[in-house]
Amino acid sequence: MNTSRLLFAGSLTLTLTLTLLGTAVPSQAQVAASAGDARPAILRALDGSWRMAGDVRGKPVTYAMTAAPALNGTFTEMRMKDVQVPARYEAVVFIGVDPASQAVIAHWIDSFGPKHSIPHATGRIAGNTIQLLFPYQGGDFRNALSYDPDTASWTFVLESAQPDGSWKHFARYEVRRN
Repeated sequence: MNTSRLLFAGSLTLTLTLTLLGTAVPSQAQVAASAGDARPAILRALDGSWRMAGDVRGKPVTYAMTAAPALNGTFTEMRMKDVQVPARYEAVVFIGVDPASQAVIAHWIDSFGPKHSIPHATGRIAGNTIQLLFPYQGGDFRNALSYDPDTASWTFVLESAQPDGSWKHFARYEVRRN
């Protein structure tokens, strides 16, 4: 075998080995991203840019929403804003899961002001649904954020507790990727 063939075979073997190693070993960025994101899969499914269309108290609304990991991957941060100009509603929501108890904890901060951001919600993940309960002084408020993996879309249903123990529709949104 001549020298040029040996050099070619050696360089081909080295290239193949490096290529295989490159695909078998995750990059430092991949390791950092997965190690720094402690969120369950259902919260990671919220990540991205979305359009929320539905109603609030029977009146049609549309919001632009983005969601991403926040605070070292311990929360999902959702930002919602009415598409009307000027916007009539805006909210920032932080949703996280306590690893010890598996309780979901959410902080809803919106354009109604600081008084309405208290208290935080607690809840749980049940299948493909994040269930939240806000124990407001004037009555409980519950949110069900349901993910459909077949369509990669969400349905958000918000209800308020009534004095008789029933629940009343407050809002419903169909949430689709932009």
